Parts: sequence; structure tokens; C-alpha cells
Amino acid sequence: MAAHRSGPLKQQNKAHKGGRHRGRGSAQRDGKGRLAVKTLSKKVRKELSLVDRRHRARQLRKQKKDAVLAEKRQLGSKDGPPHHVLVVPLHNRISLPEAFRLLQDGDIGTVHQTEWGGTHSFMLLCPQMKHRWFFTSAKPGDLHTVLDMAKVADTILFLLDSLEGWDSTGDYCLSCLFAQGLPTYTLAVQGVSDLPLKKQIDARKKLSKAVEKRFPNDKLLLLDTQQEAGMLLRQLANQKQRHLAFRDRRAYLFAHAADFVPSEENNLVGTLKVSGYVRGQTLNVNSLLHIIGHGDFQMKQIDAPMDPFPLNPRAIKSQKDPGMAMEICAANAVVDMEEDLKVLMKADPDRQESLQSEAIPDPMEGEQTWPTEEELSEANDLLKASSKMVKKVPKGTSSYQAEWILDEDGDSGGEEDEYNDTEPEDFMEEESQNERSEEEEEECETVTIGESVRDDLYDEKVDEEAEEKMFEKYKQERLEEMFPDEVDTPRDVAARIRFQKYRGLKSFRTSPWDPKENLPQDYARIFQFQNFTNTRKRIFKETEEKEVEGAEVGWYVTLHVSEVPISVVEYFRQGAPLVAFSLLPHEQKMSVLNMVVSRHPGNTEPVKAKEELIFHCGFRRFRASPLFSQHTTADKHKFQRFLTADVALVVTVYGPITFPPASVLLFKQNRNGMHSLIATGHLLSVNPDRMVIKRVVLSGHPFKIFTKMAVVRYMFFNREDVLWFKPVELRTKWGRRGHIKEPLGTHGHMKCTFDGKLKSQDTVLMNLYKRVFPKWTYDPYIPEPVPWVKSEISSVMPEVDME
Repeated sequence: MAAHRSGPLKQQNKAHKGGRHRGRGSAQRDGKGRLAVKTLSKKVRKELSLVDRRHRARQLRKQKKDAVLAEKRQLGSKDGPPHHVLVVPLHNRISLPEAFRLLQDGDIGTVHQTEWGGTHSFMLLCPQMKHRWFFTSAKPGDLHTVLDMAKVADTILFLLDSLEGWDSTGDYCLSCLFAQGLPTYTLAVQGVSDLPLKKQIDARKKLSKAVEKRFPNDKLLLLDTQQEAGMLLRQLANQKQRHLAFRDRRAYLFAHAADFVPSEENNLVGTLKVSGYVRGQTLNVNSLLHIIGHGDFQMKQIDAPMDPFPLNPRAIKSQKDPGMAMEICAANAVVDMEEDLKVLMKADPDRQESLQSEAIPDPMEGEQTWPTEEELSEANDLLKASSKMVKKVPKGTSSYQAEWILDEDGDSGGEEDEYNDTEPEDFMEEESQNERSEEEEEECETVTIGESVRDDLYDEKVDEEAEEKMFEKYKQERLEEMFPDEVDTPRDVAARIRFQKYRGLKSFRTSPWDPKENLPQDYARIFQFQNFTNTRKRIFKETEEKEVEGAEVGWYVTLHVSEVPISVVEYFRQGAPLVAFSLLPHEQKMSVLNMVVSRHPGNTEPVKAKEELIFHCGFRRFRASPLFSQHTTADKHKFQRFLTADVALVVTVYGPITFPPASVLLFKQNRNGMHSLIATGHLLSVNPDRMVIKRVVLSGHPFKIFTKMAVVRYMFFNREDVLWFKPVELRTKWGRRGHIKEPLGTHGHMKCTFDGKLKSQDTVLMNLYKRVFPKWTYDPYIPEPVPWVKSEISSVMPEVDME
């Protein structure tokens, strides 16, 4: 008998060390060349030592610090654009001319008064600080001017009152600016020196406490003397700049001068020459230009005139007297502008972006031609083949007899009606007896009150028709909160006709719904991305990495914009700012925009879906009629009839493509012409496939209940409607689920079965769903609003003496 020998895979237990010291050599011999996981990961990650990590962190901090310093030095320098400061007074007691007088310090630098659009502004050149400022102003009541200029301003200077800080108009202005996105800002207080010396410290403490709610950890600077104005200018020059994402990725320009050259064919349309400093990104002549409030346009060429406000004016020696030199400032620069004019770029028709904003629909697309005779015969043969069934029948049975033989699981006949609609009701009639009790007479004193004159004055300014409409909207909003999506079944129109576009779903979350099904005609006019997220990333990456030929940031240029209506330059000459943004690829095309918004707490009036609203989306503003829907991650989103409070909703609207991030503000034009802020948010996506599903709930009442079976009435009013909606599942308010078994009689009564016993107080519901689409009411032209001031509000709602 052979002895047992262990195989090569025999288990070898680890030997007991017994506390013996193990050196490095023995460990390497036992490891047989294997390396530990920790050693491998160190080599792959290339981990640095402690000293190297500290050195790398120090280098990164230095790079960030240098980048911030370079940005500060570029803004307002001789090679960069002037530091644009927007001055916004937040109280009606603020004296804007006094603030401008203090900032126009001749000891600090040279002041050049400018007239852009008929509005007062000035340029301050300070060679000693190597900085130049461009100061403009806007009143808080002029809403569009404030928002448009805040989109391009480098710094906003808020002027506060020494006692109250800001009034109601200033608070409304701050709400709009915070929702749009604030650039760098500074707070200055005016009027502190006018107070008694003992009250100045208390006033500053109270004001700091009030300002801390909106501007936490921000210092208040004084603006009452020339010395305080100099300190304020140094603060503005040395501040770290805050970035707005929607303008940093695009080139933009604030117009300092504008000229209009009408065309030969039509005097109402021509070439607009806009002059200003390029900001943001390099401006290419082949890209499109969007003028806020007026639309998209193409550029013909870009000129580079001489900078009218140089920080260090160059000296030109006269030919007659070489020793005499003159400085060229703004006045002389305008004279020599035509001589030093250079044409930077001219548009290339082959590379220029198209102005086409809508797709041209093909009326024959999707149409089906009439089938041929061969196709009809093939369809009949296929139908006959699919209609043949195999059955087990006794021998000798013909095909005609086999058709009458039922399957084992087939119905052998109708179930007998256990209930009849003509049976008498077994419910007890409720007795309605009103008990009348005699009231004891109390001694009362009769007092005659005179009619108030203020009541007549108040009634004269009340619009009864508008009041009735507003009351009806409040009533509808209240009913929607109490009974969401419930509607009454019409009695004059059949339900199968009234709700023929609706369908039932087994589950709103999981049931399939094709996003390309039954699209409206307007969908043939819009554009859609195959993958919007990837396209957005690619365009942003090209903007950052690709070198673009054109006007560099900080250059003073003149843009020749073609096919511009004369109303644009008239709008500028009336005192409104002219702000232009260059468009990224595809941003002139129409699509479906989805925006996440929340209702503004200052708005209490109901806002119904499909009402015309005013949108400020990024650098655009337009009018449209939106849809409201729930903000969820599902593939179907429930339609909301009203803009509800305390819940974020998604607004869907037709509009030009805009790449997020972009802020969104929704305004509503009131009867008195003012625009009130109703919601704020941000742009979510550009996706026409986002499905907004409207739900309609039909309700019925249990008439007779027999355990799990019940007779339901008042959901429908004829037998045909019951048969039409028979496949749709039923549910109750108390959580039961069921289905329609059969109709009873001809008045809409139906027998229903449920998964549990039904209560008599319960309500039977049927959910029907339909996809809805927004209305094509896009309009880029918005009428100017009435200034939002306190006096306007008091004129609409006069004060009533409560005494």
C-alpha cells in the first residue's frame, strides 16, 4: 500500500513567531518579490512629501492672488475699460447732484462731462491712482433702466439715507437686483454730518443694524465731504470684483455714443453706429449682437477710433513751435477721430451667423400617401393569417361550428344584474326643521352717523369690473387649493366628447408616455438639441480655450449694426441706456425654455397659468404666456393652474435659446401700468421634450354600497359615457381603488367594484390626463412701465381716515 503524499495545494498554516524580531531582509525573502498595496498606490498617485505639499499650496495661493491683482489692475487702467460705477439712490431724500459734486474732485483727477442718451454722467481720469471711472446714475423707480445698467456695471454704489436707509421704492429695487444677481457693490451713507454730533454715533449704529439684514458683514462709508469722497474712490478701485456668469462668457458693450444712418430704400431702417468699450470677451464681427429690448442684429464691420478718454494723453508737438505741446483730451479726440479711424474687421458672409430664429416647417412632412393595390392585398393576407386561431374541437366539427365554441377561460354569459336602477331608494330622508327661538329684546341707543366724504372719493377710483375679475380669480385659486384638479362633468355635452383628448394612466409615475406623440404645429418652428448639456459644455469650452479674432477687451470701438429700426436710436436719445451683448452659437434660435421660479413674498395676487408675463432671463427681456408645472425628477410633470406660494415651480415658455446659468425675473403689468415682481429663479434647461401633464379629476358619489361593490352616480349622466370610460381605474379620497363593472340604466349610474369596503362618506374619483403646451405669444418688445414710486401707489389706493 503506497503512502499518502500531499499535493501542491496543501494548506500551509502560518508558523508561530514567538516574539522573534523579524528584519527587513527576512520579510523580503518571505514576500518573494511581492509588493504591498500601499507601496503600489504611492507610486501611482505620486504622493508628495510634506514640504512639497506646502510648496504646492503656496504656489496655488500665489497664482490666485496674482489673478485677482491682475484683474483689479486691468479694470480702469490705460489698457482696460473704464471702471463703470452705477450710482443708485435708495431713498427719496438722497441728493444725487450733491453726491456727483463730491465725486467730481478736481484735485484727484480730470473730470469730463458726458451726455449719453441725454442723461447726465461723467468720466473721472486719475493719472495719480492710474485709474479711470465712468459714473452713471439710475433712479430706483425706473425699473428697466436699473436692471439693464446693473447687467453691465462693474460696481453699484448704493446711496443710503442716514435715518431710514431705504424707502419702499429702494427696497423693491434691491429685491429685483438681488434676484438678477449683484456685481460688486459699495454702501455709502449721505447726510450723517447734518445730524447733531451726539446723534451721529447712534444713527450709524441703528443704520448698521438695519443694513445687516440685507448686506451682512459690509461696511458703511460716508459721503458728506471731499475727503470722504476720496476714500470712497480708493475703496472702489481696490475692491475685489464679483462675477456674473451670464456676462463673463459673452462680449458686451455699453453705448457711449450712437449714430443712425438710414438706408436708401427705407428711412425707418438703417445702420446703427454704436461706440463704447468692449468688455467680457473678445468681440467677433461675425457673431450676432443682441440689443436689450430691441432684438438680434448682424454687424457689418468694427472700427477702432481713438480713445476719447485716455488716461495719459499723448503730447503732439506743433510744427511751427516744437517746444509747445498740447494735450489731446475728449474735445480734441473727437475732432481727430475720423483721421485716426481704423477698420478692425469686416463681416464675412460665409462665416457670419444667420438671423434665422425659427425653423421652416414642411407641410408634407409626416404625411402618409395612399397605399397601392399590392400593399392592400398584402395587408389583407397578413390580417387573415393573424386572425386564424387553433382550437381543440370534437371530431367532425366544421370551421363554422368551431367559431361558436368558447374557450375554457371565456365568459359563458353575462352575469345577472343583482341591482337595478329602478329599485326604490332605502335611504332615510333627512329632516330639515329649523328651530326658531325668540330673541330677547335689548335696550339700544340710536346714534346717527354722518356720511364720510372719503368713502365717495375712494369709490370713484375703484374699477368695479376689475374688482369683479380679481374676486373671481381669488375664488378659483381657493377652490383649486380645496379641491385640486376637480372639475364638474358637463350635462349639456357628452363627457366622451368634452374629455376626448384625455387618457387614463395606471400610474402617473411609471406609465409610459411618448414625448413625440401628438405635437402641436408650433413644434415644427422650434429647434432642439440632441444633447443640450453636452452642447453647452462644448460651446463654453471653445469660448475659454479657442482664440477668437476681433476687438479685444478694453478697446474703444464703433460697431456698424445693420438693419436696425430708427426707434432704437430714438429710444437712446430719450435717455434710455443702450446695452448690447454678443450671442453664443444657436442663441438666436427659438426653443422651449424651462425655468425654476419661486413666488416673491411681496406678491399676494393670484397668478394664473397662460397669463401674459414679462420675463428678464439673463441678458434678455421679453413677454410670453407660460405654463406652470411641478419641479420633480420624473419624466412627467403635473400641470399647476396657479403660481403657488412656498413651492418652487417650473415655468415653461417659448423663447430664444439661452445657455444657463442665467437669472430669471417674472413681472406682471398692473392696471395702472406698473410692473410688479411676482417670482424669481433661474434657467433650468432648454428641452422641448419636458412633458407637462394636465390632470382632470371627475368625482362621483356612492349611491348604494354592498361590501366591495357600490353603485356610483353623478360622475356621468348617460350610459355611453360610462362605457367609454370603463377601462379607466377609479380611486377614492380614502385610498380605495376599483374599476367600473357595468352601467345601470340610462342616467349615468354605474356598478363599481373596489379593493375594500367603501364608506358612505367617501368620494369616488377618476383621473384623466392630457399633455399641454405653452402658447406662442413671444414678444421681445416691452412697453415702458410707469415708475414704481410711492406716490403712484397712494394715488391708486387713497388713504382712509380710520378715526
